[in-house]
Amino acid sequence: MKRYPAYEFPEYVDWAPDAAVQADFAARITANPDRAARIAALDTARLLDLYWGLVMARLHDVQLKRWVKQGVISKAWLGSGEEAATVGPCAALQAGDVVSPMIRNASALIERGVDLQVCFSGYLGTTDNLTGGRDLHIGDLAKGVIPPISHVGDIVPVIAGCALAFKQTGQPNVALTWTGDGSTATGAVHEGLRVAAALQVPFICVIQDNQVALGTHGQTHFKGDFLAYGAAYGCAVAEFDGNHVLDAYAATAWAAERCRAGEGPVILVGRTFRMGGHATHDEREARALFDDATYARWGRRDPVGMYETWLVQAMGVEPSALQAIEAEADAAIDGAARAALARRDSHAPDPATVLDGVYGP
Repeated sequence: MKRYPAYEFPEYVDWAPDAAVQADFAARITANPDRAARIAALDTARLLDLYWGLVMARLHDVQLKRWVKQGVISKAWLGSGEEAATVGPCAALQAGDVVSPMIRNASALIERGVDLQVCFSGYLGTTDNLTGGRDLHIGDLAKGVIPPISHVGDIVPVIAGCALAFKQTGQPNVALTWTGDGSTATGAVHEGLRVAAALQVPFICVIQDNQVALGTHGQTHFKGDFLAYGAAYGCAVAEFDGNHVLDAYAATAWAAERCRAGEGPVILVGRTFRMGGHATHDEREARALFDDATYARWGRRDPVGMYETWLVQAMGVEPSALQAIEAEADAAIDGAARAALARRDSHAPDPATVLDGVYGP
């Protein structure tokens, strides 16, 4: 796909396929027989849907960063480089399932069919979304997207509760959320996992291990192994390559199948890497946490580039077909951003409503 020097990480600007990395990408597809079968069952249309999702996620972040540099917004929380950890799991879910993304998983809204204009309006503080301009943590209950909570770990028991509701009402649905490696330090995460496992609810918790918690190196804040959580709580656990959209999809499809069969919750550990800052305001400081070689290594594992290359080289997809998808995605993102920006003044919150929905001091 087209690269944007003004808005993307330097490792992505001149990205080119690496033969060894692509070989590892292909090997991952067949390494696990169950996942291999699930991936093999995907037809070309679904494979291209995954590409559309990755491109939409990247362009969504490019647009937000453009707004930051233009002074439209002060900062943005980006999922660039981690798109596969969101797009893959969402693709494995069904209508009626529920998700709650972290703000870095904003592409989950796109995947679940939330209006693109709404995806941008949260950052502009306008009234045409669920929060009415009060918060940029947005969702759409009609689409099964529960808004995230800025105290990231707190959403885990909430989504475990959604899963409990599915079990109690006999609905064959799954509730999924993501939590960061850093937010696993909060008590709410463990309370949610313990209850979900004890009650055997259809809950999937993706621990998105991007190796840094806000501004703290992962090896500093955690010495254990997230895979040990399965034994600790008595539930299934598995890991997937968080930069590999097919592996993320297949792992989640396996987990969702277990949940629908009444086999209880699943913890999935997605191994990925945060290429930038906690948000756009601290990219320089955040990138100083790791050496250049680390960024170069993860830069070669760009989720969009690796998958695009695999589609062309392994599946025989014509580059022109991918270019057409990108052009369609670009037009959709641009149109939605322009429409949202045009409503910034007409849909500004009324100051008289500032206390609406406030129930305590």
